[in-house]
Amino acid sequence: MSEQPFTHLDVAGHARMVDVTAKQPTVREATAAGLVRCAPHVIEALRGGTVSKGDVLAVARIAGISGAKRTAELLPLAHVIGIHGVSVEVEITPEGVEIAVTVRTADRTGVEMEALTGVAIAALAVVDMVKGIDKSTSIADVRLIAKSGGRSGDWHRQL
Repeated sequence: MSEQPFTHLDVAGHARMVDVTAKQPTVREATAAGLVRCAPHVIEALRGGTVSKGDVLAVARIAGISGAKRTAELLPLAHVIGIHGVSVEVEITPEGVEIAVTVRTADRTGVEMEALTGVAIAALAVVDMVKGIDKSTSIADVRLIAKSGGRSGDWHRQL
């Protein structure tokens, strides 16, 4: 069987999960980030701790961890891997809530999708917590920032 140009398609063009059985586990890490854009009055409520649903940032942190851990359930071709560490940083800025998620593992495949999923789910949790204040709150610029380990080595987004 010849090497296929698309790793998630078989020779007939059907979707498949890449077989990573022969790969050796290595330490891998990925960091992703995103922004929840909020109106000034929402930012004021976040800073003042007056959002009626409760501690928005605490909920975002827990949601981000949960999202990273459940990536394989959400993305049909993602591998189930051991997540050995997840950190979720949230910061209120003049634009809204900045979210950064770092995921670590010692496994056969990387954790980029887990970091990205963690950011997306944390961002959705923020939107859910503040939607009663402002329905125009939005999620922007979810992106991979850096990854290390694995066959492709280290990568950092150029700023």
